[in-house]
Amino acid sequence: MTLTLPAGLDVNVSPSPVAMVWNEPGSPHESVATPGIRLAPGDALVQVEYATVCGSDVHTVRGDRSAPSPLVLGHEQVGRVVALGDGATRADGSALELGDRVVWSVAVSCGSCDRCERGLQQKCRSLAKYGHERISRGWELTGGFATHVHVRAGSSIVVVDDALPAEVAAAASCATATAVAALEAASATVELDGALLLITGGGMVGLTAAAMAVEAGAEVILSDPDASRRALARRLGAIASDPRAKKGAAEHLDEVLAVRAQRGLVEILVAIEASGAGAAVETVIKRIGIGGVVVLVGSVSPGPAVALDAESIVRRLVTLKGVHNYSPSQLVRAVEFLERAHRTVPLARLVGATYPLDELDRALEDAASGVHVRVGVAPPTGPAR
Repeated sequence: MTLTLPAGLDVNVSPSPVAMVWNEPGSPHESVATPGIRLAPGDALVQVEYATVCGSDVHTVRGDRSAPSPLVLGHEQVGRVVALGDGATRADGSALELGDRVVWSVAVSCGSCDRCERGLQQKCRSLAKYGHERISRGWELTGGFATHVHVRAGSSIVVVDDALPAEVAAAASCATATAVAALEAASATVELDGALLLITGGGMVGLTAAAMAVEAGAEVILSDPDASRRALARRLGAIASDPRAKKGAAEHLDEVLAVRAQRGLVEILVAIEASGAGAAVETVIKRIGIGGVVVLVGSVSPGPAVALDAESIVRRLVTLKGVHNYSPSQLVRAVEFLERAHRTVPLARLVGATYPLDELDRALEDAASGVHVRVGVAPPTGPAR
């Protein structure tokens, strides 16, 4: 069912949209129907084709991070527009259309506060985030683990090509766009083309950043203790390093660097820390070369304090940056990368299993196991695997 609506009218969809609602750690999700949705000007109703489980979803379910409840998790998804509020637009300012296949930003921002005007829409003064907000009257379909999502005005909506596999497209809204943000933060200090780049953490952000950096001309070393993720890194064109090698992480990395030195790449000038592990944070700061840049992207959950040698950072002219989420333009570039690269880069392999929506708890358990880089969730109308 598709409708174009005047401002503020209700949308009735048959059958009713269903969301999987989380209440607290240790309790299963509940399937809740939402019989009617009111779309304000600029809003859209999107029928979810496919979603992927982000690490933050797992952290919330396990109780590792506080979250309001009841809550509809999920913020990596792709779907089709089935109803529109008046004046709904795409990220490029053009009119959103019924039937558009889209992804959208994790953040809903006002666009006019001081932070939005500085290009920090993901830190808007009145920020709301898909998959992170308590269900409220009028905004019940707030996350991607549902048959539909109520996409609010202030979201950056990007159309994706029908040829882009759903399991590749879904992650654009978080992992892929975050990888773009991390590399853009690095490239503002050091040109990626020809640089030796170290990534710690072979999760979705780290592996995607590796593929992007290889495309940009960097020589990429990806460090992860999991053999299967190191194998994926090699398939993406990176050199794999094992931080738990018997001879020691430092020595193993030194061996890798010795080989690179034969090609004139004598020091690491870009490092992206995507694991969130304190030891990895210390490693990238310690190993970065003179005039290099370190981008911290994985430290999104509370952890132990990390030792910082300020004198060494000063004397080595090190730039240290933090990246959290991304800007609207970075989501656009994430989709452009996926549409360009998916035919030659095995990005679909990063999603290892897919579960029906009503088996969301099993999907989260599988994601928590760490066996797969990403686990997919398919609503009844989504692709079956």
